[in-house]
Order: sequence, then C-alpha cells, then structure tokens
Amino acid sequence: MGKVRSCSHDNGNNRFANNTEPAAKASYGYNCRMRSHASGETPERIPGKTYNVNEPDNPANNSVRAKKHLGQHFLTDLNIARKIADSLTDGTHEAPTTVLEVGPGMGVLTQFLLQRQDLIVHAAEIDTESVAYLHRHYPDLAPRLIEGDFLQMNLAEMFSGPVSIIGNFPYNISSQIFFKILENRDLVPEVVGMVQKEVAVRIAEPPGSREYGILSVLLQAWYDIEYLFTVNENVFNPPPKVKSAVIRLRRNNTDKLDCDEKLFIKVVKASFGQRRKMLRNSLRSAFGDFNGEEHPFFPMRAEQLSVSDFVRLTNWIAERK
Repeated sequence: MGKVRSCSHDNGNNRFANNTEPAAKASYGYNCRMRSHASGETPERIPGKTYNVNEPDNPANNSVRAKKHLGQHFLTDLNIARKIADSLTDGTHEAPTTVLEVGPGMGVLTQFLLQRQDLIVHAAEIDTESVAYLHRHYPDLAPRLIEGDFLQMNLAEMFSGPVSIIGNFPYNISSQIFFKILENRDLVPEVVGMVQKEVAVRIAEPPGSREYGILSVLLQAWYDIEYLFTVNENVFNPPPKVKSAVIRLRRNNTDKLDCDEKLFIKVVKASFGQRRKMLRNSLRSAFGDFNGEEHPFFPMRAEQLSVSDFVRLTNWIAERK
C-alpha cells in the first residue's frame, strides 16, 4: 500500500466519488486536438533566459488574462517553479522521462522542464490564449503542445509508454485531475502537482485524521505520497485566497489490490458518504443489512480505516452480496 511522507511541512469526485470541487464549465465540450497557430510577429526573446511573467523585459508581458472560470492563478516565483520542476525523478539521456504538464499557462514552470535534458516535455492546455502564447514563446514545445481538456483526454491513446504528470493544477478541478490519474494509474508512475494546501493535506494525511477521505484512501492504495512544501498566496497572479502546496506521488508496488477493485471503490465511497456516522449505518444504507451480520469495523468511522482495512472490509462485503 502507499506510504505517506511529509517533507518540510508548513513553513511560511467523477466515477470514483462525488467531487466536492465544481468542475470548470469551460473545461467541457472541447475536442482534444493538436492545433498549429500562426506565430505572427514574435517579440524578441533572449535564448536560454528564464522569464518571470511579471518581469518588465518579458516579451508579451501580461498578454494572457487569468480566467476565473478556468481556475487560473499564474505562478510568478521562478525559484518555486524551478523547485517544482526539480521534484520530478531524474530520467537519463539514453532513456528520458516522458512528462505531461497540465495547464502550463504562460510557461513559468515549462521553461525549467524544457531545460532538463532527461525529459521529453508535452503539455495540455485548454485556454486558447495560453496556447497561442506558448506557440509564440516556446516553439520547441509546439509539436507536443496539445490544446484541449485534460480531463477528456485518452492518455492510453496519446502515450505508448509511461508518462509522468506535473503542473500547477487549476484549483477548481484539482481533485478531478487526481481521479483522472487514478484511472490511468498503470500508465502514470509519478505525479508532481501544486494544489490548494487543504487538498494536498487531505491526500497525504494518514488514517485517523479529520482530513483523511475518499481521495486519501484511493490514492494511497496505489501511490506513495509526499507533501513537499507549502507555497504562499503572494507568488501568484492573481493571488488565491488560500495557501497552496506541492505534493509528489510515486506509484507503489501494488499492481492489484487483494479484492474486487470496483467494489473497493464503491465501499470507500459509501463509507465516507456519511462520514459522521458509524460504518454500520453508512454501509447498510448502500449495501443492505448483511442479514444482520456485524463486522468488527462497524462501530468505527471511515477515517479510522487504513487501505488494508478497506480491502478486508471489501472482501467481507463481497462474500455477502
């Protein structure tokens, strides 16, 4: 099962579950497609220089508006962007790691990924304005820049082998992104993502915590999780109202759970559906009264159970269906 680690703590649901974060309205209805953009006149860009989006000499500075309906908060701190890029496990020159950046925006993180010779960088961006900006300023990325909704993309068709995921994830779909990763867990060996701090804590928390929930259990079943560092509000444009955090997920050695995995997901979802109630009540509402039989976990609440506990509970329920 997944390990949970905290690295330097606070210094400063789709088919799996009912998601508490509303999906971006504009993220639906787009076809996933490669699109070429006429560059037009490209402002002079100094080769090899890294640009902060608020830097006065940044060509086309402020040319992309942050759009609230897309949950965009553009990172402006180059040191943090570099730190996020460096958090991906090293590939090699002979066997570079394929990585997909979700929501590159104006390329603040992208520029550091492109500097790494051990990575083959792809990017998925739904915002047409950002796509045009990236085509102008990162021509090396253009052949691997995919315009469309990441949540609607078929990763198995797009990538023939493993692909790591990285990004400053849009706040309003961050949980959905992780559920998408779960669906593709056999394709995605590693994830480095910046999300709202409360989401990062929820994902990384161990059993017994009030924040421990559906996403915690499902991700920890297949990934080892590290909380890397906290990011303050003032390094974004526009600044969000909450702190952010960067977490890293690495695929663990669990190829398959020792239970019916579809039933496991249903049991986890049902258990947290009424999280203030004992499991007896939550599970009987979803699966019936089990002919009056009691499981030792029934007097407990969902947040008290580990991944292995949920596997045992799933097998018990399967025997009584």
